[in-house]
Formats: sequence, structure tokens, C-alpha cells
Amino acid sequence: MTASAATEQLCIGQQIMVGADGRLLGHLPYGQASATELVAAPAAFAIGVPCRLRPEAAADLARLLSAAALTPGLAGRIRAVSCYRTIDHQRAVFCSQIGPTKRCRNAAERARAVGPPGYSEHATGYAIDFGTRPSPGCGDVDACFAWTPAGRWLMAHAIDFGFELSFPAGNAQGVTWEPWHWRWVGTAVDAPGAGPARAIFARARRDFPGQPQLPELAPAINPPPLLAAPGRAVPNAGVTPRLPALPIPPVIAPPPLVAAPPIPTPTATPRIEAPPLR
Repeated sequence: MTASAATEQLCIGQQIMVGADGRLLGHLPYGQASATELVAAPAAFAIGVPCRLRPEAAADLARLLSAAALTPGLAGRIRAVSCYRTIDHQRAVFCSQIGPTKRCRNAAERARAVGPPGYSEHATGYAIDFGTRPSPGCGDVDACFAWTPAGRWLMAHAIDFGFELSFPAGNAQGVTWEPWHWRWVGTAVDAPGAGPARAIFARARRDFPGQPQLPELAPAINPPPLLAAPGRAVPNAGVTPRLPALPIPPVIAPPPLVAAPPIPTPTATPRIEAPPLR
């Protein structure tokens, strides 16, 4: 491999060396699906930009949403923040938050939470960033999504519809835990469309298997460092935040048994004697 072939021009002035294993900043390479290979996701699923997916993934997504709607309070609450993204779109997403006053100082920091262009599962048409509406107190693409009703339902049931978590807690790729990012691989190897999807993700599934995993069952999560604007201090610097434990439903004790009142003992009826005959 030549030196030019072993580097990627990510953003302006950002030449990054590709690893010997073909990964870039921990991420595996993925080709871009053609627009003609995609279909629209169910109506009202996307929060912003319309969601497009491979047909088989869209079909299983429709079944997933129908099943979730049967759970009280979940109808219409599982939504899409992002689905298919072209490589050019991914470049804009990746590079827009790199800089002295942005979220990340360099491409390596950015890659902990966002795939570089050409190295994102979103380009395949099989990946979805889920979200929820309403979402009081929890923004999009945030770890707190795992504790929302939508996130907890996906953790328990998404695999039944062919979706698996790409970046579980403590994953070996070094990517931030992403409870919102799921890829479709089909419910079985012989499910319609599952063969091509599993071929695309074969290396990821072999070397970095994805599975739902909550942080209290996994190694501690180390989120990217907080960055402050020049001249401003970083709040809570050096403190690794921990996500709250899942709430445990309270045990409701049954009401105490109330003894029935004692049954009164019947009193004897006084004997009335008839007057003597005269």
C-alpha cells in the first residue's frame, strides 16, 4: 500500500493515516449505498431529515414500530434522528464540530462519537440513530436515551426485529457507548436481505460484536473530555460522570388483612310458662 493510499483527507488540513488493519481512528470502512437501493421509512418516523433505508431494514422497522405501539405510552415515541447518510453528508457532520471552539479539538476526538466519512455505518442504508419524542431532559444522541421508555424497549426487543447495537458499552473499537445507534442484520441468516447486510458487517460482528449492554453490567464508560472555549474553565474537569442506575419499581405491599368482627354468641330465649289451668 502506498503512502497516499494509506492516508485519508477528512477535513481541511486533516490528513489521517489509515491503520494497518484498514481502520481509520478505530472505525471500519463502509461503501455508500445507491439512492436507488433505498426506500422511505414509515411516515412520521423521522424527526428531521426524511429517513431512507434498505427495503428489508425498512420492513422490519415497520414491524418494530407496530410492536412498540402496543406498549402503553410508546405509540409514536420511537423516532429517527438519522438514517442513511451519504459520504459527503457524513463529512459535513464529522468536520463541523472540529476546531478550537468546537466540541472536539481534532479528528481523533471527534471519531470517538462520530464515524469519519467513508467509515460510517450510516452510508450502508442499514443503520439508524433512534431518538424519542417527547424527550424531556434528554437530548438526541445522548447516553440518557438508554433510560427513556423508548431506549429501554429497544434494548429489550430490537434484536427480535433484526437490529443489533453497533457500539455497546466498553466496546473494543474505542467508540463511545451509543445506545441510540443500531444496525440491521436480519433476524436470521436466511431472512430476506440478511445475507448482504451480514456480509457488509461481517468483520464488525466478528471482531467487535454488538449487543445491548447497560453500563452497570459493563466496564465504566469514559466519555470524551469536556472542552471549553478559550479562556474559560472546564466544569468538573477530571471527573468521570456516571450514568444513573436504572430505576427499580417500588415494591408495593398489600394492605394488611383486617380480621372480621367476632360473631356474637346467640343468647338463650327465656322460657315463658303458660298460666295454670283453672
